[in-house]
Amino acid sequence: MSDKISEKIEIDLLLDAIFLRHGYDFRNYARSSLMRRLHYIKQKNGLTYISDMIPKVLYDEAFTNQLLLDLSVTVTEMFRDPEFFAELRKQVIPLLMTYPFVKIWHAGCATGEEVYSMAILLEEEGFYDRVQIYATDINQESLQIAKEGIYSLENIRKFTSNYQKSGGKSSFSDYYHAKYQMGKINEDLKRNIVFSQHNLATDQAFGEMHLIVCRNVLIYFDKQLQNQVFRLFNSSLVSRGFLCIGSKESIEFSDIHSDFETLSCKWRIFRKQLPK
Repeated sequence: MSDKISEKIEIDLLLDAIFLRHGYDFRNYARSSLMRRLHYIKQKNGLTYISDMIPKVLYDEAFTNQLLLDLSVTVTEMFRDPEFFAELRKQVIPLLMTYPFVKIWHAGCATGEEVYSMAILLEEEGFYDRVQIYATDINQESLQIAKEGIYSLENIRKFTSNYQKSGGKSSFSDYYHAKYQMGKINEDLKRNIVFSQHNLATDQAFGEMHLIVCRNVLIYFDKQLQNQVFRLFNSSLVSRGFLCIGSKESIEFSDIHSDFETLSCKWRIFRKQLPK
């Protein structure tokens, strides 16, 4: 039996163990990305085979928590892709403001940077008090960081630059206070945010959302899981609701393609069409 076949069996068994023991389903994640991360985890822990992780997943809680953190992609920043947020300001927010109350779902929110970016944008448009934001992620440790809203000042400097490029209307320093080389997001910005755990691969829809933001998460899923998640988003959105995905992601060949019109091709902003 070739090494590649053996490794595929090892990975299949590991992913089954993670799902059966802990309920996290990585079985339809894109294999090339998954394999890179598993090899990194194997090397980091001084293991010989990927299958050596299976007993650890079954019996070692600390290892499992770190494994889930390593498998969950958490690379993000505030006002990431400033032009995207400028486009939200220009095209989406004015339409959302026509509703008496708005619900927004940040799916795969990671450590919370884009959620707080949205809160700042809504605050500056004088609209935040009519909004409820639901921020979800598969990873509890990432969610805890998001809830705390504490980031390094090195990152804050990058966030400040992004904010300015996105068309921010104030000074970014108004939204955090600095202490011990860290910046903590103001508590007032958290007032309309609910952080909760949600697994896009296995959990149910969030109903009656006006805007769903899920950027740079779907690229790590295979086509089958992408389609499943797109159907989940479609059923979670109100008629004429908005869907925002990452600039390298597409709904073009998905099951929901005909249900949406494109508002921004470059920044992957779509609007759900009226039922036919």
